[in-house]
Amino acid sequence: MNQNLSDKRFDGIKPFDHKIWLASPTMHGDEQKWVDEAIRTNWVSTVGANINEVERQVADYIGCNYAIGLSCGTAALHLAIRLAGEKLYGIPKVSHGSLEGHKVFASDMTFDATVNPITYEGGEPVFIDTERDTWNMDPIALEKAFEIYPDVKLIVVAHLYGTPGKIDEIREIADKHGALIIEDAAESMGATYKGQQTGTFGDYAVVSFNGNKIITGSSGGMLLCSDKADADKIRKWSTQSREAAPWYQHEELGYNYRMSNIIAGVVRGQIPYLDEHIAQKKAIYERYKDGLKDLPVSMNPFDAENSEPNCWLSCMMIDEDAMAPFVRGELDELWKSEAGKSSPGEILAALSAFNAEGRPIWKPMHMQPIYRSHGFVTANGNGRGQSNAYIAGSMTDVGADIFRRGLCLPSDNKMTVAEQNVTIDIIHRCFE
Repeated sequence: MNQNLSDKRFDGIKPFDHKIWLASPTMHGDEQKWVDEAIRTNWVSTVGANINEVERQVADYIGCNYAIGLSCGTAALHLAIRLAGEKLYGIPKVSHGSLEGHKVFASDMTFDATVNPITYEGGEPVFIDTERDTWNMDPIALEKAFEIYPDVKLIVVAHLYGTPGKIDEIREIADKHGALIIEDAAESMGATYKGQQTGTFGDYAVVSFNGNKIITGSSGGMLLCSDKADADKIRKWSTQSREAAPWYQHEELGYNYRMSNIIAGVVRGQIPYLDEHIAQKKAIYERYKDGLKDLPVSMNPFDAENSEPNCWLSCMMIDEDAMAPFVRGELDELWKSEAGKSSPGEILAALSAFNAEGRPIWKPMHMQPIYRSHGFVTANGNGRGQSNAYIAGSMTDVGADIFRRGLCLPSDNKMTVAEQNVTIDIIHRCFE
């Protein structure tokens, strides 16, 4: 259902004369310098000074020993998961993945790139429900999951929308059960938990430079690790596992996953502006928080005592008693206007009608058709069949509840204060 611009609630508001994006690349000019240098010196392949320098700069900024430039964050996750699988279960046959026949615990409310590489390697994701404090993996549900699946030895945890999860609690649980952690920090570069950068708590971690991330290369990502032997193996795997012979000698499975020196040039020009981008994103979050404080909504939460999010995306969730009628199918949705109430569908349609981009919250993995047969664990235990269940007034499937009531707001750091104020006004009028 499309928002009707003739709706009198929106009288006096004109559509933006240009698109207000959810999050788009912000270029500064330095990027062109390093791309031009790569072209001028003819280093346009997957080696060169730009790659060497961004690997050094990212490792220094995050505080890890090694950062390996790869073609995208998903490639980094794949190689991290393959490496963890080999560490845990040994080198697989060429025709098998390193996790063949093994279950892996994974964040439930995330983009599917967090989870798909588990399947690439033959593993079976088991999804861990979300907790309300940070919208990230619930440590209580994780501990329950180990009671149900005591043999699991790998956890893949994401920091959602740039907000750190309770990673120290998750680390403690993992250590108790002898499990490795892969930290998906694709959305949280520059965010810290108890003064420590996300991406440094796991055994392996990844960051992303996709076009909408806090800094970008248009694509690209990095795998972060502490051990030189692991770093060397990732570099080898990502360049088709070529052996040190004068001909093309291959003794193990390899991939074409190395970062381009051109992409690295864009990233190299972006890195000096990372802190500036984070400050801009935080200002956007605070303006939404202040501008929406009189509505029955709340912003995506974070642990103010222990964490500093990068506020990559500002999100909001409508209070239960302020939800207007709203239903979603697999590919479409229906909503109805009701005085004093609204719904994610109505608000997103209104924003779109005025040329602003918002999005639904990530649909939890256990609700996705491709993964519905997989295990799902809530803080109350095995969560299958609880997607619409309530216990003592609280939804037991937290991720499904956040997906139902939440939405991502336009968070582009080039959005002006005036444009954000209009966006806030549109949201207010949806509740009239």
